[in-house]
Amino acid sequence: MPDIRILTEAQLRDVVALDRETVDVIENGFRALAGGGVVMPPVLSMAIEEAHGEVDVKTAYVPGFDGFALKVSPGFFDNPKIGLPSLNGLMILLSATTGLVQAVFLDNGYLTDIRTAAAGAVAARHLAPEDLAVAGVLGTGVQARLQMQALHLERPFDRCLVWGRDPQRAAACAADIAAATGASAEVMTEIAPLVKQSQLVVTTTPATEPLITADMLHGGLHITAMGSDQGGKTEIAPEALAAADLYVCDRVSQCALMGELRGARAAGLMAGDPPELGAVIAGQAPGRSDPRQVTICDLTGTGVQDTAIASHVAARLGEAGTVIHA
Repeated sequence: MPDIRILTEAQLRDVVALDRETVDVIENGFRALAGGGVVMPPVLSMAIEEAHGEVDVKTAYVPGFDGFALKVSPGFFDNPKIGLPSLNGLMILLSATTGLVQAVFLDNGYLTDIRTAAAGAVAARHLAPEDLAVAGVLGTGVQARLQMQALHLERPFDRCLVWGRDPQRAAACAADIAAATGASAEVMTEIAPLVKQSQLVVTTTPATEPLITADMLHGGLHITAMGSDQGGKTEIAPEALAAADLYVCDRVSQCALMGELRGARAAGLMAGDPPELGAVIAGQAPGRSDPRQVTICDLTGTGVQDTAIASHVAARLGEAGTVIHA
């Protein structure tokens, strides 16, 4: 039996970071998804309501990759009350030839965090306006910070507007974004003015009622919605999706079950299949074609992203981690 390499979160942080190389890796994953041959089963998703928790399991086989990842991602959102993080998890990398375990990444959600943020940067690369002065973010958690950091790699902005339900958390988030990007950052108390002043808005909340409505849209706006990753969540009003000039999914079948597309179809809108981000990347579908367009990208998180980031880590490991003999 081959050896298995085990890495902790701290070791993984030394191996891979949120940078342009990681963005390219995730972009290539989406491109592969558009190329055919990818096997990506539906997300295994389970809500544990009495503990305010949820668990997602994702995987994908990508032709040409030596391995495939199996990712377990729990989120228990009352954990901070008892001094524990709300998100954690791990990835297992298995051989695509033999099925044997090659590595276990005890990342506590770190790899998921950076691959999700990198996906936001990929969406911006292909859909955001070229000249981006003001970016907005809804939410104050880790992903709000990372999304702005990733966005700044692709579309360096001068000013960031932050909205959150808790003003103190919003202020802390704004300070962290300013430190990470060098842009000025400030807290907004209302969503509509934030959207009005921004050329790009990223939504990172677990909202169950729409935060952005159709009347907030304006020419030249791009929205990346990544908080709706479970049935029942929604950040964008169905009418706003229908009003956009271009709406793009990471995976139509997923977005129809757990993304913004689910709510739009429930409202009798968006009956046809929108383009997927991978098709835009591969040139099979158009991206932004006019600076005045309103574009929306719906990111629910795909198993392809997990296989892409796990394979990227494996290629960079060197001597890192602990080797055990199976």
